[in-house]
Amino acid sequence: MNMRILMAGASGFLGTRLADRFTADGHQVTRLVRRPARTPDERQWNPSAAQLDPAVVAEADAVVNLAGAGVGDKRWDDDYRRLIRSSRVDTTTTLAVAIAGLPAEDRPKVLLNSSAVGWYGNTGDRVVEEDAPAGEGFLADVCRVWEAATRPAEDAGVRVVRLRTGLPLHRDGGLLKPQLLPFRLGIAGRLGSGRQWLPWISMVDWLDSAAFLLARENVAGPVNLVGPNPVTNAEFTKELARQLHRPAIIPIPALALKVVLGGFAHEALTSTRVLPGVLNRAGFPWRHPDLAGALHAALTE
Repeated sequence: MNMRILMAGASGFLGTRLADRFTADGHQVTRLVRRPARTPDERQWNPSAAQLDPAVVAEADAVVNLAGAGVGDKRWDDDYRRLIRSSRVDTTTTLAVAIAGLPAEDRPKVLLNSSAVGWYGNTGDRVVEEDAPAGEGFLADVCRVWEAATRPAEDAGVRVVRLRTGLPLHRDGGLLKPQLLPFRLGIAGRLGSGRQWLPWISMVDWLDSAAFLLARENVAGPVNLVGPNPVTNAEFTKELARQLHRPAIIPIPALALKVVLGGFAHEALTSTRVLPGVLNRAGFPWRHPDLAGALHAALTE
């Protein structure tokens, strides 16, 4: 069924691609923007001030929220930590409260709200699924309040899906883009010990899973958007080097990461061994269940 989708974060790395995917699927996408609207498919809002016209939400069959400052875009300092948190919590709260404030017959049927596998903190070699509690650390704390901000919509009877996204692979952004040049120059290698687990997912599987969850009326709550076969950083490094036909023999020490990345270095070295339990049990059809296929698609498609 074609749906009217209201989307926040539609101009980001993931949002741009998901908006295009929904449009290709026949849905009507309306984008929330902070500046004055310029096109018929845009609506202005100001989540920092909790300002959103309820009529805009009432027009939607579904709301998708991917808004949030990039965690790897800048060196972390106190100001950027506050922005990472507020850019997620303010947008989610504004949407959830607006949804809950509508009469029941006017509410969207579903809210797909972004979250992250940062929820789990450092799991070491321990495998976790969606029922695992929140871990420790800055991103885990952010995810805890971020997901809690969806509660008004959930309490109002709206199906809420919390998209605990891992590391989508695409040459134009995310985990992969900043690594390509050093790898191609032969000056790359594992990060720190390389033993930390990486919860990757191919871009096409991430898009497919979001579309899958939009339509699956019996799925709600947290859902891990990660591939079914996580790898360590050392394994990821080896496979990327193989596909680029380059050596990867220069490890990047943890101390160097801390100098360059500041507070984000701790997260870059965190081990998160996460499995997509909900998607697997729901019968999600993986197109790239293994890293080799996912990297090939990320580098060539």
